[in-house]
Amino acid sequence: MTTKPKAQRFRIRRSSSTANTAAAAPSPTPLQAAPAPTSGQPSSHGAAIAMPSAVSGAVDSPATVSSENDIDAIRQEGLTGRQLRMARRVAQKNGLAVTSDFDAVRKLRKQGVDPFQRANVLDLVTPNDGQTKLAAGQMQAATAKMSPEQAKVQLPQTVQRKQTLPSTKVGADDNTADRRAGEIRRIQKDIARRRRRNIAALMGRLAMFVFLPTIAAGYYFYVIATPMYGTHSQMVIKQAESSGGGGLGSLFQGTGLATQTDSTTVQSYMTSLEAFIRLDAEHGFTEHFSDPDIDSIQRLASDASRDDAYNVFLNHIQIGYDPTEGFLKMEVIAADPAKSQEFSEALISYAEEQINLQTQRVRQDQMAGAQETYATAETRRVAALDELVRIQEEVQQTDPLAQSAALQQRITTLEIRLDDERLNLASLLENRRPNEASVNAGESEIGRLEDQIALMRGELSGGNGGSLVSNNARLRQAEENYVFQVTNVQATLMQMDTARIEATRQSLYLTISVPPIAPDTASYPKAFENTVLAFLIFSGVYLMISLTVSILREQVSS
Repeated sequence: MTTKPKAQRFRIRRSSSTANTAAAAPSPTPLQAAPAPTSGQPSSHGAAIAMPSAVSGAVDSPATVSSENDIDAIRQEGLTGRQLRMARRVAQKNGLAVTSDFDAVRKLRKQGVDPFQRANVLDLVTPNDGQTKLAAGQMQAATAKMSPEQAKVQLPQTVQRKQTLPSTKVGADDNTADRRAGEIRRIQKDIARRRRRNIAALMGRLAMFVFLPTIAAGYYFYVIATPMYGTHSQMVIKQAESSGGGGLGSLFQGTGLATQTDSTTVQSYMTSLEAFIRLDAEHGFTEHFSDPDIDSIQRLASDASRDDAYNVFLNHIQIGYDPTEGFLKMEVIAADPAKSQEFSEALISYAEEQINLQTQRVRQDQMAGAQETYATAETRRVAALDELVRIQEEVQQTDPLAQSAALQQRITTLEIRLDDERLNLASLLENRRPNEASVNAGESEIGRLEDQIALMRGELSGGNGGSLVSNNARLRQAEENYVFQVTNVQATLMQMDTARIEATRQSLYLTISVPPIAPDTASYPKAFENTVLAFLIFSGVYLMISLTVSILREQVSS
């Protein structure tokens, strides 16, 4: 922000002492009065009123004639009205009696006083005002350090007054219209010459900084640059489709969003340092680009470091990913079409290995857990079966339920016979004189049946080898445990099948939609496009430098 300087304005007026001095000065004589100005030279604002013309036959003195000549010379200097008024005030300050402003300038110069010097101008300021004194002191201190030439008052100059009356001379040389036309033609020629000079300088700068570099770049792209062949290929990473499919995950099935992370990972691996090291070790990438047949700009130095070779690898392997469709687009550039195809196929094989490594761990983790659970269930089933066989061998029963049912049936049969014998015995005892032998035989039969039933009931409830009920309970518990373990084995087997299916769903496949094929014609360099690009770059740089220099020149000059 620029703040304009503010100074107090004041008008310099003559003090009372100056006025009294001017009044006390003697009035000039007619011989000292300035001659009246001619019709072609108008008098100044401060000029005195011309005196009446001299009496006919009177002759001016040499001093009067000399002063008039000096006044005419001063009048031809073209002093401004401000300068003339300043000269009159300086003359009054020095006590000189003058008849006009021009006479004041003449007399001051005659006394060796420059009316336009700053030190003399400061003397006109009245010393009564304190602010005026301060300003005068500051100005005097400033002018004291300057040379006399610099201390002069630099006031604007006016145009010299010329003859305003029509000239009596008639001729082609004095024709104002012709002279003006000549001046116009001269100015036009000067402008045209300057314009041609500026255009020539501009064209020289453009030729030096824009055209010549562009021609050099075009010559390199068209003549020197080694042709490069680009092999294009396109691939997509797919996930195994599930037979069921449902939920939110099925909405993105088969789209690029489903395998976006895997595609990005594969893209990063294919441009990684590890992939470059494998490609260089197996297919000689560095050796190919160090071939002397390649131009020096694109050729890799024989003693180049691995980082330099890796930078060349990144410049010649271009891999892009389309997130909408999920395609990986790859272009491999080499000096030989066969080598370009070889490098492309090698990188695709590296990508397939990387995809297999990504999904192998997930599949192994899922299958390992399911297989371990199945093995544990199978071991428990075998242990349960061994326990069942051992109990059966111990109780010597294969089917305790059938044996118990058979024993119960035998007891029921003996009880039926026992009831029949008891009825027969009761019938015999109803006679008055029963047969004693028959009665004894019936009682004996009933006793044997009761003993047999008691024996069978003892076998059913207990004995030396344990009761049939306890043996039946042990066998039944062992059978239920075995059945449970068999069911558990079946469940783990189904779980293992499910884990295998899920592992299959996690599998990723790299499908090559566009296989790499060696090109017939060179893909690079694109001479026309690169030349136009070089021209635009050089033009932009030249424009920015020109604008910067112009702005700096303007700032310095201002």
